[in-house]
Amino acid sequence: MRSINRRSFLGQIGRTAAGAMAAGPLFETACSGRSAGSNGKKPNFVILFADDMGYGDWNRGGNPTIQTPSLNRMADEGVQMTQFYCANPVCSPSRAALLTGRNAIRTGVIQVFFPGNGQGMSLDEITLAEALKPLGYRSACIGKWHLGSTYEYRPLRQGFDYYYGILYSNDMYNPDIWRNDERIEHPTDQTTLTRRYTEEAVSFIERSKDGPFLLYLPYTMPHVPLFASEKFLNRSRRGLYGDVIEEIDWSVGQILHTLDRLGLNENTLVMFTSDNGPWWHKNLKGGTAGLLRGAKGDTWEGGMREPMIARWPGNLPAGRVCMEVGSTLDFFPTCVKLAGAELPADRPIDGIDLMPTLAGKDSPTRTIYFYRGEHLNAVRHEKWKLHFRYYDHSGAPGYQRSENWVTPEQPLLFNLDEDPSERFDVAGDNPEVVAELTKIAEDYKAEIKRLGENRELINWFINKWPTAPRKGE
Repeated sequence: MRSINRRSFLGQIGRTAAGAMAAGPLFETACSGRSAGSNGKKPNFVILFADDMGYGDWNRGGNPTIQTPSLNRMADEGVQMTQFYCANPVCSPSRAALLTGRNAIRTGVIQVFFPGNGQGMSLDEITLAEALKPLGYRSACIGKWHLGSTYEYRPLRQGFDYYYGILYSNDMYNPDIWRNDERIEHPTDQTTLTRRYTEEAVSFIERSKDGPFLLYLPYTMPHVPLFASEKFLNRSRRGLYGDVIEEIDWSVGQILHTLDRLGLNENTLVMFTSDNGPWWHKNLKGGTAGLLRGAKGDTWEGGMREPMIARWPGNLPAGRVCMEVGSTLDFFPTCVKLAGAELPADRPIDGIDLMPTLAGKDSPTRTIYFYRGEHLNAVRHEKWKLHFRYYDHSGAPGYQRSENWVTPEQPLLFNLDEDPSERFDVAGDNPEVVAELTKIAEDYKAEIKRLGENRELINWFINKWPTAPRKGE
């Protein structure tokens, strides 16, 4: 289906871009509803994406020992969101959702890809890099890809112009470093990964300074096993995990400094968040979700509520704390609209343009769907969150054991404004809310079933995943 619709969509964007160049900045303002930047140019986008960083793993998230001055600076110069969600509690589905603006149940990426299984995100999906390319954007993915390791699924086939990094998680076999489609290091020296990603990112920004550009930097850390370079090793009071976070924070600072040095600040939207919550059973090798319940792999708040900072001097307010709901699903529509294009019309997009919310101008009612695998485990609508299925961490220790998933006789309801830790089930006092959210969930599942998107890949995950032996978990 998409081979025709995709060409049509990309061609439409190309015609839009041509019209924008002819009409000038006024066209961009009309398309996006705001200025394209203080100098009238299309904005640049930098997406910094940590791996398994918890809600409480930085200073402004309440961590008393991990030092994050660069992230703090981002928050001081931009907007910090306190109710921001990744789109899925594990790696591959979360990445697919960020790059497409679509929930994993639509893209078909409902579990983690392993090297050697020959699978990857469908080429029928439109990634952010593909959507921006006809508008003249150069794009780079630097870091952990994890959306398919074989040739046909790698970043250059998904719209990116340049790739540097490892193709899957760092606990799967011995990861290799790839530059575009060439393997340049085997096995990888993981102690220098964050530093080298940063150097590559800085170099890409310097080469692309005349813009516009998209830099997507999905860090490998703090996914286990943990590694830090010599400069940061044994520096944090939080031990090796803290060393890793503080090196990522240094990386953020280097990228902000590069934008400062090149005079790109007022034309570059920088966003920082994480793909999912921290490992709960790794003890000191894992992070913390702070006051939130749950962790990576589950659909409690700790598994999917993440730190998020957006910085764009002159376009976003400085030092604002936003308590409205947002999601990584919003990155795709936000960037596409800021670039002056229309969203694809041939497929549902679950994200929204986040700019009005960040700017404090508009806060639409949001519904967040908490999927794990093919299961819709919970729904958040306004301040309410209803759990139909949840992970019981009091059971046998281990990561995502099937026997630890519980389907209660009656759904559990939590008021997240009053109880973000999800401690007090108030379903019995609010039957009308339970009924409303149950209907929202059933309607969404019915839509997914009716459209049947990427059903072949979903069935493969359900019936055959995983098909390859792997190291790690």
